[in-house]
Amino acid sequence: MPRVKRGVTHVKRRKNILKKTKGYKWGRKTKIKQAQEAVLHAGKHAFRDRRNKKRVNRRLWQTKLNAALRQLDWKYSAFIDAMNKNNCELDRKVLSQLAEKNPKAFKKLVESFK
Repeated sequence: MPRVKRGVTHVKRRKNILKKTKGYKWGRKTKIKQAQEAVLHAGKHAFRDRRNKKRVNRRLWQTKLNAALRQLDWKYSAFIDAMNKNNCELDRKVLSQLAEKNPKAFKKLVESFK
């Protein structure tokens, strides 16, 4: 069986890892073994935090919505309950944006649930 030289593949793999570690500190950006570890852990954290971002944003929308509703003498939980009973299809993101950007329209919407 003929000998296979993998120099090109090996160099390409190392180069790609070092591209991903651009901006890292110390040996993590230049030394292959440390760079591989850094990329592995960074990928793990990125995967986890893409899911956490959704949680954080939903909590933010709820907080914004609650603040806007308190000014109109409503509680968040009562508003969500009234919304569900009236089969309103608007989600928390849209409602919080409406409350922030267009308070008059939001006030009309809230009054329609009374």
